[in-house]
Amino acid sequence: MFHPDEKRAKPGDVIEFERNNMVYTGRVMPSRAENSIVVDISGMDRYEELNHGYHNTVVNHTKYRIVEEEVS
Repeated sequence: MFHPDEKRAKPGDVIEFERNNMVYTGRVMPSRAENSIVVDISGMDRYEELNHGYHNTVVNHTKYRIVEEEVS
């Protein structure tokens, strides 16, 4: 089962989120959204098979976990 964390991701962080019983990985993009983040999933393994028509998707802050934090 997928367990989100409570930390908020910043642009450049790598996150995981679940959608349609599948775990996606992507890099957080700059955004002005307050309750969600924009994630680039084009670098994900098997992206071509999973492509839903867009390179980016929106994920609510309560639905992801941070895998790797961007080093400043």
